[in-house]
Amino acid sequence: MRTIATITANEMRAINRSAVLEVIRQYAPISRVEVANRLGVSLPTVMRLVDDLLAEDLIRPSQTSVSTGGRRGELLEFNASGHLVVGVDLGGTKIHGAITDLAGNILHEVNVTGHMTHGEDSYSLLVNLLENLSSIAASSGKHLLGLGVGVPGVVHPESGEVSLAPALNWNDFPLRPRLERYFGLPVVVENDVNLAALGELWFGAGQDANTLVLITVGTGIGAGVIVNGCLYAGTHFMAGEVGYLVPDRTFLGKPLEGFGALERLASGTGIAERARQRLKAVRPVEALESLTAEDVFEAARAGECWATEVVDETVDYLAQAIAAIQLVIDPEVILLGGGVSNSADLLIEPILQRLAGVIPVQPALLPSRLGYRAGVLGAMVKLLRVTANYYLLQKFS
Repeated sequence: MRTIATITANEMRAINRSAVLEVIRQYAPISRVEVANRLGVSLPTVMRLVDDLLAEDLIRPSQTSVSTGGRRGELLEFNASGHLVVGVDLGGTKIHGAITDLAGNILHEVNVTGHMTHGEDSYSLLVNLLENLSSIAASSGKHLLGLGVGVPGVVHPESGEVSLAPALNWNDFPLRPRLERYFGLPVVVENDVNLAALGELWFGAGQDANTLVLITVGTGIGAGVIVNGCLYAGTHFMAGEVGYLVPDRTFLGKPLEGFGALERLASGTGIAERARQRLKAVRPVEALESLTAEDVFEAARAGECWATEVVDETVDYLAQAIAAIQLVIDPEVILLGGGVSNSADLLIEPILQRLAGVIPVQPALLPSRLGYRAGVLGAMVKLLRVTANYYLLQKFS
């Protein structure tokens, strides 16, 4: 049976507080009167909420002031530079860590490639990176708001437990509780693609959208789904696990362990493997072992037939997935990210050509603007929302 929710007085205050904070963040420098006018809320209500936000140091007086005909009025701005966040995008083979402020400015970052760790070794590597970044952030003298971690798997949004992350060999791994005990700071743990989608929503190619889907094609394939400005997790917290889409009837009735059917064919790993199968009779085994998806796209640009065929097949597989996403969710924009998005010039237009006239609405398909930094910026967004008791309001028509 569906739960019927009501709003308490405290929740109503939190909703209004979130709206005031968001207006100041977007339209600063801004006066209290203009905030009230934009929101249609009484000035005394805005003044009380502004006092709360000033006390929490989330906003501050602006250096700019405005004349109201008498004394010059105080303007307000979001205190983006006064707080820092440490974010880590923990991949199966690569890690990107960064220190950001609340405006999305990256102040320090580090990349780890080819770590190839699993289980407790992955956790130890993560803790070491978070310790180093937290130490650098602390040396700035600014307030460290907390830590945000993106992982390539299924995350329970309330407990912060990683239910399934094949690339790290994590199953029911209590990541957030362990990190909170170790660091004594607020921690958010989320699927890596979900965080990347939040990053694109606030700072990237999705800034003008309320509903978007970010598809990342790398070692695997995943999608972050945002509906009306909020992440959509799904009943089993697996919304966006599009790597498990079935691109062909030959996969039916054949249980797969680890990676799904679509990502076995169209991920970076899948692209490289299909290329190896085509070349195994003409190239030495040793040469094929190091073949990557980037090599395939480079060869396709050079006009090599085997590579062109592999890329064409990849376009077909991704076009089917994008058609399904467009028809089921109908987002304002679909973004293509991940390592393979570096070759978006060979993918986006061909995908749109495949779908022209096939589905009723042509998707607005764009490349990611933030690239590998999207995840750490999304970690900042989610951490701010969690620590600031952030609400988004939707009215059903």
